[in-house]
Amino acid sequence: MQANLVKNNLESIVSSTEWYSLNQFLYEIKQIDSPCVSVYYPYGKGTETISLLQETKRKESFEIIESEIEKRITHLRKSPSSAGKFAKTLCIFGWIKNGKVHTKEIGTSKRLPYIYMASKRPYIKPFRDILKTNHDVLLVTLDQKSARIQKFHGSQIIQEAKLRIDLRSRHRKGGQSQGRFLRARQTKIHVFFKKVATKVRNMDSNSELILLGGIGPAKTEFYSELDSELVKKCRFVKDLSFSTPITDIHKKIIHHLYQHRRIHVTQIIEKYEKLFKEGLTAKRNDVIYKALEIGAVDVLIVSANYHTNSQFKSIMKMLEIARNNSTRIEFAVSPKIITKLDLHNSVLAILRYRIK
Repeated sequence: MQANLVKNNLESIVSSTEWYSLNQFLYEIKQIDSPCVSVYYPYGKGTETISLLQETKRKESFEIIESEIEKRITHLRKSPSSAGKFAKTLCIFGWIKNGKVHTKEIGTSKRLPYIYMASKRPYIKPFRDILKTNHDVLLVTLDQKSARIQKFHGSQIIQEAKLRIDLRSRHRKGGQSQGRFLRARQTKIHVFFKKVATKVRNMDSNSELILLGGIGPAKTEFYSELDSELVKKCRFVKDLSFSTPITDIHKKIIHHLYQHRRIHVTQIIEKYEKLFKEGLTAKRNDVIYKALEIGAVDVLIVSANYHTNSQFKSIMKMLEIARNNSTRIEFAVSPKIITKLDLHNSVLAILRYRIK
């Protein structure tokens, strides 16, 4: 029963208010360009986390950072900070700048994986995978005579463009016939949509999704102007207009990112099952560990609930090895996929090549 509650909490959608706060925090964290210790732990597990930090030996610079993180954990027992109503996971990042140790922390109302990692940069992948933060999304709102294209990075609009044409909606008496007027009008709309599509293509770089909305039939007409690569990213958004409040826009972005992530992880599992027949996978933790050490793992698929596994300390080390040798890590939150991962000690791996 308890395990099911944890799994359901993992997949529940974060509120738009908390999502905004987390994105603002991560924007600052991403500016850190120094070796960093990243620690995520469940609220109430501060003592165990301090013990974990103390029992792991690292080079001196990281030991100094960890000492400051231990102090922050002790402080947060009494006064936990949280972007949501209640802190279920506390996340602390520590680094050295100009000879001084700096730390930043935030709490989230959602359960994130237990993480303890020393790496070249802050480790924020769990935020991206589970809370759907800091993704690039293009939002296109249009009708037949105007368009607004906004590029979001997390909750921030980092680029915006507006296009418009002068378009008469009714035929005036005299002059061209009604039929010629309608054909000319439709041609003008078609040319306008082509310009909008070109602008979308120019603004699209590494975006996860293109969200398309607006009142009337314009969005479906415009959709046919997009090339095949943009079509793959495109999703239609209901109840979106030029006057939609930004808080509602954030809710729609979050909703579609959650749907997109679910499909993405399902496809990775399908790829694993296909490559299993070719001997390009591993499911035993000891085999995966050795494969990581020799750089043979392409994708490491990890249950976001892995800290409930008896081997969680070993898995934590596997994550750090993966992070530092360019292995792609994918955290799964779907209850169905977590159940599958639970059968294999919470981890599966797709290999770059066969190993003995």
